[in-house]
Amino acid sequence: MNSIFTDNTHRTRYDKLASVSGLRDCDWEKMALFYIISGNEDLYVKKKAIYDFFDNSIMPECLTTDKVDFCSSSKALIRLGFNLYNGYFDLETNLLYLLCGLDSKNLFIAYQAILLRFQGRHRYLALACHGG
Repeated sequence: MNSIFTDNTHRTRYDKLASVSGLRDCDWEKMALFYIISGNEDLYVKKKAIYDFFDNSIMPECLTTDKVDFCSSSKALIRLGFNLYNGYFDLETNLLYLLCGLDSKNLFIAYQAILLRFQGRHRYLALACHGG
């Protein structure tokens, strides 16, 4: 999985999230969510508003309250991560809507997270990031 990260910072952040949460091997749902959070600076800084590391659960209210300010692309990545984590769905969780506003780095992160999530069920391999 080392080659799917956009850079060393992404990998280091992911490893920290995995360690704090007690991530188990083959927990593809949580891996995909943490991959997204660790790959985006804004999400990583605000990770405690997105995921409860004590209860090991998502915090969907972060999308609807004004306690934390997320830009539209951050909200799209959170919705995608939540959807990959447990099938979370709201009126704005539409794949086309979620992906259309992402820049190339965040689109790569979204794509890799989708591949990572289904890696346990299918024989997909996440792609390496070249020139990240």
